[in-house]
Amino acid sequence: MAQNENLAELSEAGVAVWLDDLSRDRIRSGNLQALVDEHSVVGVTTNPTIFAAAISGSESYDDQLHALAVRSVSVEEALRTITAADVRDACDLLAPVAANRPGDGRVSLEVAPGLAHHTDATAAEAAHLWWLVDRPNLYIKIPATEEGLPAIRTSISRGISVNVTLIFSPERYRAVMDAYLGGLEDRLAEEPDADLSGIASVASFFVSRVDTEIDKRLDKAGADASLKNRAGVANAQLAYQAYEEVFSSDRWKALEAKGARPQRPLWASTGVKNPELPDTLYISELIAPGTVNTMPEKTLKAYADHGTPGTPVQKAYDDAAAVMQSVRDAGVDLDDVFRVLEDEGVQKFVDSWDELTASVKSELEDKK
Repeated sequence: MAQNENLAELSEAGVAVWLDDLSRDRIRSGNLQALVDEHSVVGVTTNPTIFAAAISGSESYDDQLHALAVRSVSVEEALRTITAADVRDACDLLAPVAANRPGDGRVSLEVAPGLAHHTDATAAEAAHLWWLVDRPNLYIKIPATEEGLPAIRTSISRGISVNVTLIFSPERYRAVMDAYLGGLEDRLAEEPDADLSGIASVASFFVSRVDTEIDKRLDKAGADASLKNRAGVANAQLAYQAYEEVFSSDRWKALEAKGARPQRPLWASTGVKNPELPDTLYISELIAPGTVNTMPEKTLKAYADHGTPGTPVQKAYDDAAAVMQSVRDAGVDLDDVFRVLEDEGVQKFVDSWDELTASVKSELEDKK
């Protein structure tokens, strides 16, 4: 089937189009396959919020829940069995994409968000989920907290592909890239002839939440209204500048010579929160080679319908730096912004995980 022209052009510009959603109904109905065939979708991301909505709103999980209930499995085991099954099926569906586009055709599964500040437990669960799903085109999502960084490095050194999530600042993004390169170096130190080409990683840099938090503070400070709705894109543009710097360094080139693949920036939280903004803003203004944009289906379809490219990221660095400096000059403490966003991001996923756990527990009790 013919691909949508707008999304095909986006792909040709170097942006991998991923869907930020997954459910058993989406897989079984053929909807996910149709998005691959017609809307250039080459990857899928998930999170606890997505699974909570999928499981609570569908009968497609009833048979599996019944089987788990009569076996008297724990809620935690049931939850992981169910989510791993969906991710495994999606990995299989996307396997042809992965065969032709290394690094794409991937599906992400997140470690329990309650482990975000526990390094060893995060690394252990990442290894367990990698084993449980058992598909080479899987990504394990690990949050970019300070405690998550060494878990990312450890996971990469073990040959586990990682989607690093909840990145809000270019400074933390540099630490994430350092963890990725360090993990590759650790693997080579342990096994000098190791093939690094099978290890992949993306770094999920959040966009719209930055605008929401900064705009709130700009309003409180009485700042010029022209600064609003600009920091999210500018912040991400500066992150891409950091990406270009790190992945042109001698340190990277030594790893690339051993078969390593770059850790691509992934633009996350790309659905607009402010209804006054163009619904394709965080796609149009973040077009750059070697990037991923993971979109809710609503945003994906909006770009398919009326999306147009904005200023290429690489031509926006000076303006982006000026925007972020103006935000600082207006009295916004960016360090505090990024700290608050990380804390809130972890808590939102913890809340969704708790909701998901409660839902699965209730379903297990009903299916006995």
